[in-house]
Amino acid sequence: MSKNEKRSMDPRMVRSAVGEAFRKLSPRTQVDNPVMFLVYVSAILLTIMWMLALSGISDAPAGYTLAIVVMLWLTVLFSNFAEALAEGRGKAQAAALRSSKRDVEAHLIPSADEKDRISNISSAELVKGNVVIVFAGEQIPGDGTVIDGAASVDESAITGESAPVIREAGGDRSAVTGGTQVLSDWIVIEVTSEPGKSFLDKMIAMVEGAARKKTPNEIALQIFLVALCIVFVLVVMALYAYADFSSRQAGVANATSVTTLVALLVCLAPTTIGALLSAIGIAGMSRLNQSNVLAMSGRAIEAAGDVDILMLDKTGTITLGNRRADQFIPVDGATPAELADAAQLSSLADETPEGRSIVVLAKERFGLRGRELADAEFVPFTAKTRMSGVDYEGVEIRKGAADAVDTYLSGFGVKMSRECQDAVQSVAQQGATPLVVERDHRVLGVIALKDIIKPGVKEKFADLRRMGIRTIMVTGDNPTTAAAIAAEAGVDDFLAEATPEGKLSTIRRYQAEGHMVAMTGDGTNDAPALAQADVAVAMNTGTQAAKEAGNMVDLDSSPTKLIDIVRIGKQLLMTRGSLTTFSIANDVAKYFAIIPALFITLYPGLAALNFMGLHSPMSAVLSAIIYNAFVIVALIPLALRGVAYREVPAAKLLSHNLLVYGLGGFVVPFVFIKLIDLVLVVLGVA
Repeated sequence: MSKNEKRSMDPRMVRSAVGEAFRKLSPRTQVDNPVMFLVYVSAILLTIMWMLALSGISDAPAGYTLAIVVMLWLTVLFSNFAEALAEGRGKAQAAALRSSKRDVEAHLIPSADEKDRISNISSAELVKGNVVIVFAGEQIPGDGTVIDGAASVDESAITGESAPVIREAGGDRSAVTGGTQVLSDWIVIEVTSEPGKSFLDKMIAMVEGAARKKTPNEIALQIFLVALCIVFVLVVMALYAYADFSSRQAGVANATSVTTLVALLVCLAPTTIGALLSAIGIAGMSRLNQSNVLAMSGRAIEAAGDVDILMLDKTGTITLGNRRADQFIPVDGATPAELADAAQLSSLADETPEGRSIVVLAKERFGLRGRELADAEFVPFTAKTRMSGVDYEGVEIRKGAADAVDTYLSGFGVKMSRECQDAVQSVAQQGATPLVVERDHRVLGVIALKDIIKPGVKEKFADLRRMGIRTIMVTGDNPTTAAAIAAEAGVDDFLAEATPEGKLSTIRRYQAEGHMVAMTGDGTNDAPALAQADVAVAMNTGTQAAKEAGNMVDLDSSPTKLIDIVRIGKQLLMTRGSLTTFSIANDVAKYFAIIPALFITLYPGLAALNFMGLHSPMSAVLSAIIYNAFVIVALIPLALRGVAYREVPAAKLLSHNLLVYGLGGFVVPFVFIKLIDLVLVVLGVA
């Protein structure tokens, strides 16, 4: 049993769910589930008939009626219990989140440039647009965007991760969440949420189920179940009329009691899936929450189950995220040592993982170590120049993207040689990123930065392919490099030199072809594509624009989480479909149990249909109604856990589940109705 399953069956949670099951007996609550409301009304009707039977007014024995009444109320309570148990996990998580949400003192300032003009107010008084400064050791008073400074932030209250993260002004790591704590330094935050509408408030509402709405698929299934119930009500009424007519023709009293007909109606109605439908949806959302993903709607989870196109960022999802220097390739007469020396000097002040890896490679290959450079002026990398380097003692060294260095050199009348261009092309074709190094306007060679493919991703993408899901790698790399990495990782396609417009048009193109598209993003430039995607997972570390555009937020900010989300969505749909199949297949055995019991006095030949050998008409009805109630309890763990999901083609998965839950739903009731009948006989009940 998994950790989550054990948590679901925690004795305190079970006791709480039992109490909640009784509280849910309110008619206002019951009417939300039409199938179980039919059972609820039937239980009330037979309770009244039992009371009449005690007064001598009845068409069935009082003890028999009481037994049916007890089973009907248990059926309603078991349905309530399943829903309450599913909600219990969310409520426990919501309680933990609520304990971290409290009013704190906020340091309000007029603007980022006036940090010394502080006025202290309660965090509950903050409104959107306020600017606050938060110091080390203080709690962030509300959701916002860092507009000045950088700090280490503890987000464990939200994500459960104990490791602190860096939040800083600018870029895609500027969003902060109210209730988290600054551990070092200070940051200036512009508040982006209104009171009572913070990210934490939304999380609490979602995880405890208060904001859960029925999804389109759930509504469609419920309409189908209601239609079945209406049909069965009409069938039962017709059976009573037929039994009464047949009795009059035979000149005997109508032996078909209303009590038995109500029991038949409840057994024929799809009560199993009706009782578990809400619990399945809540449990699916709970599984997502336990994966540290906040879904803004149940519809998003369902959409994840139908996804057949996954757009995945290369960095952090397919690759480890940090490119590593792998090779020095000298050109134009330069020696490898000469190239390594220049590359190392230009990288001494480069704190990026790529820069550090160049220093390490130079040390490993040529024994070069860090040096103190007097009066050296290091040139930092910028998005505009796409180069970095160093100027010292009249020597100029630059390293950067091939086209950036080529443009830089052309300003001095220097043209990149054919040998260098061939080296750049060769590195790109191998799936690596080429960096060109020049010293005093003379190209020395190329550094190959290799993207490290994550272990096991190729196998994972193969599994997705078997599921019928097409994977598309999104990268800013040039097409040649992107193609090589895509081939090594095993993705189906790639989008190179990706721009916001390119991502958006790609999503729209696939949607126009009838596909369901999922993607992840964390930056403001991802917002248009996230808003367009059917399943849009925004990183919690990302910008406010990305989080508002997405319909899910990954609290762990792990791009690979998208694959888990698709699995959870597919498991939710599969669980609902499997238990619906099981529920409808169950009815067949109940027909053979109750129909002969209804008409055997009029048509003794119907005894041939009693091939289960049930002891008597009364025991047949009681056995069927007892099974109908307790099968709900037996299936609660499966509804909460979800049907086991395997990464196989949809057609194969469907045929497997039809065999297991269709055939199983047909056979299981025969076995257990017979066993219950034997127990009733031994107990002398029937």
